[in-house]
Amino acid sequence: MVQNNLLEKLRALVVADDPKTALAGVLIVVVVAGGLVGLLFGGLGPLMAVALIAVAVAGYLMLRSTQWGLVALVLLIVLLPYAALPFKIGFTPTFLDVILAALFGVWVLRIVTGRETTFEGSPLGTPIFAFLGWSVVAFIAGLAHASLTPYILRNYAEVLLVVLLFFIAVNQVRTAKQLEQIASVFLLAGGAMSVAGIAFYFIPETWTIAVLSRLRIFGYPTENILRYIEDNPDNPMRAIATSIDPNALGGLLIILAIIAVAFLFAKKAVLPRFYLAAIAASMLLLLYLTYSRGSLVGVVVALGVMSLLRYRKLLLYMALLAAIMLILPQTQTYVSRFIEGVQGADLATQMRFGEYKDAFTLIARYPLMGVGFSGAPDIDIYIGVSSLYLLIAEQMGLVGLALYLLISAIFFATVFRAWRTLPAGHRLEAPLLGFSLAVLGAMVGGIFDHFFFNITFTHLVAIYWLCMGLAMAAVLIIQQEPN
Repeated sequence: MVQNNLLEKLRALVVADDPKTALAGVLIVVVVAGGLVGLLFGGLGPLMAVALIAVAVAGYLMLRSTQWGLVALVLLIVLLPYAALPFKIGFTPTFLDVILAALFGVWVLRIVTGRETTFEGSPLGTPIFAFLGWSVVAFIAGLAHASLTPYILRNYAEVLLVVLLFFIAVNQVRTAKQLEQIASVFLLAGGAMSVAGIAFYFIPETWTIAVLSRLRIFGYPTENILRYIEDNPDNPMRAIATSIDPNALGGLLIILAIIAVAFLFAKKAVLPRFYLAAIAASMLLLLYLTYSRGSLVGVVVALGVMSLLRYRKLLLYMALLAAIMLILPQTQTYVSRFIEGVQGADLATQMRFGEYKDAFTLIARYPLMGVGFSGAPDIDIYIGVSSLYLLIAEQMGLVGLALYLLISAIFFATVFRAWRTLPAGHRLEAPLLGFSLAVLGAMVGGIFDHFFFNITFTHLVAIYWLCMGLAMAAVLIIQQEPN
């Protein structure tokens, strides 16, 4: 009551008719606010204070709307995917945990209060629930031969939640404007991250280490920050930006680069064309600097499909870039490594072949249900392989893999049917192409890497299923439009 009276008196001062009284009220507000901010910065330091203020603002916005929750989620995944809070509550919560809790909490609250009266499952609803249900069966069955740790339980629960992001996207993104808003966040955050990643690559290594080490307050590592080809400092450095692992960064850039190119070539630009070109170029350059060959293949395949479906000029630009890479002396190391990878001649590829062999051994022994997520039952086999499909088969068996492929088949069939009804230059052309082909690129990249259904890389699992949900949201919006 006292607090309310003080606030009311302060408000009366600020809006008073007498200019001197109003000025006095404004000065009081400025002094009090300045004192609080000064205490915050002085007590926590500039970086932590700014982060705390940003978290408070983001939290307030997320609790008002799931749209803001999705915006915060994309910003986090792109800019600080591994950030954790600087305290423990039995475990150290990550910012991803906080955002997921707020996002699902607001959605459930909307349902409970009657603001949401319908649930849209889409054609993918049943197979996704079947896939998740089977993963629970495999998870529980796997506990018979491997002990459950808090880390495994928490990360597996996070994976279940982020897969369900598909349904939040489908049920909460209902208009083309909402799709464009979220796409703009993908573009702007991805552009900012790419510019920062390129800068970290080219500035002196000691500077990069000094800057990235400051992220230790958010749980980031402080040792072995920089990465090199085959972990040999004599080889070229690999870009990491804020993703720690260059291959994980490559997986993220598959998604971002495909979305950026789709909006760059679209008839309706959500941002000035010059900025879109700069964003797409920075993402592709950073992708090159990761030396992630599987991610490059994923982007090339998806952009090739995009050019065949709509943007024929894109083929010319892709051919030009390929010619430049083949000719420039600076790119010959990359070209050589790509050829060695195709031939299976380099150490990284040979190690992958060894993983594939071990994965086939595991799958042959436990074909139906896999071995779960906690550990393998036999000492001569292990969970872990650089392939999305083999990893799913290891953990969930061939049944789980079949369900995942069924989801993908229904998804692309549904998207293609909607695409055939969409006039050229339609407002939803870029969102539909960008988000659906980002999923395709991730699936192609998944042949060579494991990030998009790996409980260690929850943020990449999240962005994959979010893109699938946004593409399906575009399909549903198209279907609701009058013929």
